Amino acid sequence: MKDALDNVEVLIEDDPPPEQRNLLGLYEGIPLTQRGMWYTNVLPDRITLFRRTIRWASRGDPGELQRVVRDTVIHEIAHHFGISDERLDELGRA
Repeated sequence: MKDALDNVEVLIEDDPPPEQRNLLGLYEGIPLTQRGMWYTNVLPDRITLFRRTIRWASRGDPGELQRVVRDTVIHEIAHHFGISDERLDELGRA
């Protein structure tokens, strides 16, 4: 899957935006399914993971921390590939 990622960077921030306090991760960019011939010389898409909410969601359990990070990264990468929240919900990955 790593080879299929195109023009995307992964960042870690301490906190999500104030209006989205419980957010674990965020994808910002143009999904691969929406890119056309015009897609050149653009800034990378961003996947941001939010450290404090991920720690809170894992409740201090190292195994749970790994699961939350993995699931969050998979969720945000799915958005990069053009998969909606609704489809992720149908697949049991929301």
